[in-house]
Amino acid sequence: MSEPAPPAPAPQARILIADDQIDVLEALRLLLKRDGFAVLTSQSPAGVMAMLESEDVDVLLMDLNYARDTTSGREGLDLLARVRQLDASLPVVVMTAWGSVEGAVEAMRGGARDYVQKPWDNTRLLATLRTQLELGRALRRSRRLEEENTHLRKGGERTSFVGDSRAMLPIRRLVERVAPSGANVLITGEHGTGKEVVARWLHTASGRPERPFVAVNSGGLSEGVFESELFGHVKGAFTDAKADRIGCFELADGGTLFLDEIGNMPLTQQAKLLRVLQTGELHPVGSSKVRRVSVRVVSATNVDLGKAVQEGRFREDLLYRLNTVEVHLPPLRDRREDIPQLAAHFLGVQGQRYGRTGMKLAPSALDALMGYPWPGNVRELEHAVERALLMAAGDEVTAEDLLLRRGGGREGQSRLEEMTLEEVERYLIERSLTRHEGNVSDAAKALGLSRSALYRRMQYYGIKGAR
Repeated sequence: MSEPAPPAPAPQARILIADDQIDVLEALRLLLKRDGFAVLTSQSPAGVMAMLESEDVDVLLMDLNYARDTTSGREGLDLLARVRQLDASLPVVVMTAWGSVEGAVEAMRGGARDYVQKPWDNTRLLATLRTQLELGRALRRSRRLEEENTHLRKGGERTSFVGDSRAMLPIRRLVERVAPSGANVLITGEHGTGKEVVARWLHTASGRPERPFVAVNSGGLSEGVFESELFGHVKGAFTDAKADRIGCFELADGGTLFLDEIGNMPLTQQAKLLRVLQTGELHPVGSSKVRRVSVRVVSATNVDLGKAVQEGRFREDLLYRLNTVEVHLPPLRDRREDIPQLAAHFLGVQGQRYGRTGMKLAPSALDALMGYPWPGNVRELEHAVERALLMAAGDEVTAEDLLLRRGGGREGQSRLEEMTLEEVERYLIERSLTRHEGNVSDAAKALGLSRSALYRRMQYYGIKGAR
């Protein structure tokens, strides 16, 4: 078994020092470098703004005075206002050489977190910066958690995977091998086959299940909101951008980003996605600052992407980035032996939701479920069970409660011609056992078999629960 991926090392704290005197910058650079900071410097307000727009900074230590012929601190206060407008969560510590309490108080009112006087005390300066560093990181973590919770409330948590049929065993083995690797995975299959459930299963088994899982319908995003949703935006980037927003890539940093309906993504959006996947870098809308992310991408589609590439509707280089490993989910009609287990699972889940625990499926309901073609796959089965639970008068769900479309049984039988001989035999045995409430003798008689012959076939197909 593969070992879980080790946690990423803590990033080095980055501090930007702004002062117009070179000797001050050099003294602070040496002091802070010895204390473990990565140090950036600037000698002007314009340089500070340019640096903040292009670099990630954890703390800004800035002088209030930049013109040698004035001690008003006005340049510094104006710069502080511009910094707050650019990034209100960035901790700012101001310096003043004149012991001006009035200037320091005005700076604090303008959004500075603390101040120090020149000449500074090394111990106090380092303690102040460390405190503001931790407070700033805590504020950003809080903001990120709030965004994550919003996505979790939208998407819900569904990580259980049900299905032990022979069609699903290779998929189980593949997911168990691939999950710890962190490789990108493409999940294909018809609508309703459980692609998001497998994506969450991959995340849970990845070795980093405590990191975020963020799901987004990538094929349903319009051109106007695509970049904002995936990459984020800064305040004022467009008319309705009233505050900074963290994009899905940043929310999923260190975890898993699930891109559903990837086959419906327009070509222009595919190019933007490819660039981020290739470089691991993104720019929030309205900002030139580079954000670096480490994300596992799991995507899903019901579209034949190979055919889409040939027709020029999907980029071949993007497909190579997405399908390091491909997992194809079979439709429910090809894994019919999972239907009783899936139905019982959904009955238990929905029973908890609606306060109707202990509900059971009547033999007539199982017979109806097995005879229905399920064009909507597992999703349709789940909705049918939920509806039946609400319709049932007693503690048992019957065939009438399921309200399956008329002709479903006949359509199901018409599909026998599409099954293999073994699939047909298993299907008929299960139907006979269900019809005779698990009585092997009666089921064998109806099938024209001896009791021992039916037992041998049941053992071969792994059919249990009969008497």
